[in-house]
Amino acid sequence: MTCIAIDDEPMALEVIERYCADSNLVDLKATFREPLKAIAWLSRNKVDLIFLDINMPDRSGMQLVQSLSPLPMIIFTTAYSHYAVESYNVGAVDYLLKPILFERFLTAIHKAAKEVPMETIVYFKSGPQTYPVKLNDILYLEKDGNYMTVHLKEKNILIRENMSDVFDLVPANDFLRVHKSYVVAIRHITMIEAHQLTIGGEKIPVGSTYRESLRVRLGMS
Repeated sequence: MTCIAIDDEPMALEVIERYCADSNLVDLKATFREPLKAIAWLSRNKVDLIFLDINMPDRSGMQLVQSLSPLPMIIFTTAYSHYAVESYNVGAVDYLLKPILFERFLTAIHKAAKEVPMETIVYFKSGPQTYPVKLNDILYLEKDGNYMTVHLKEKNILIRENMSDVFDLVPANDFLRVHKSYVVAIRHITMIEAHQLTIGGEKIPVGSTYRESLRVRLGMS
């Protein structure tokens, strides 16, 4: 599971960082001491889980939860036990009292893991080899002649496929054709401009015949 931690106390964040590093269930993407900076980051990025302090300056953990949509899973971390009922009323997965013990931390993340749907795996054949790939790791597919490059978060895979068959490889509800040579993962689009969009830091052209379908798919006016 991907996660972030938000707490105005540096030592509390250090504990979460250490516990996450010692667990194979969570991938800590960032830590924040200021809730407003965390909200700005979450507007551009998605995570499965947030470790969230309740008493913080500028905005409390409860206020932050109310401002997020969609809402990731929440594990509250606080020194005050009287917030427990309120935390469960907002759908928190768990409530960790400081100082947090590692065993109690593991119990909480195992609860969260049960809420995460199984990762969809798709398969790409490249020459004699077949690669299982997590659907969420696919950024976009790029056609070049008789071949297609599957651009992943960590590597690329070259396959021999036609663009007309691309939605036999990846689900149409998660991907969108935006150009004669490009099909993109909708979840990874970070910016849209008049004639291009951005995914994983790369600029992808948007063909004129695909602009309207892109606007409709993303609910743009």
